[in-house]
Amino acid sequence: MIAACHRQIADFILERERSLVLAMRMRGLPLPAAMSVTTARNLYFGVGIFVVMVELLRIYQLAH
Repeated sequence: MIAACHRQIADFILERERSLVLAMRMRGLPLPAAMSVTTARNLYFGVGIFVVMVELLRIYQLAH
């Protein structure tokens, strides 16, 4: 599930982040540029895998 959806999630969040950065810059607040598409996809894939590993550990501990 994570492998299939991490790109869509990352692209969605990155689009919103770029809009937010642009809006803040228009109001005079200098922000760094949003991360690249590849970085965002890798980041959200890593976060997703980490969450799955934590949940698998919790299930394992409940079973034993």
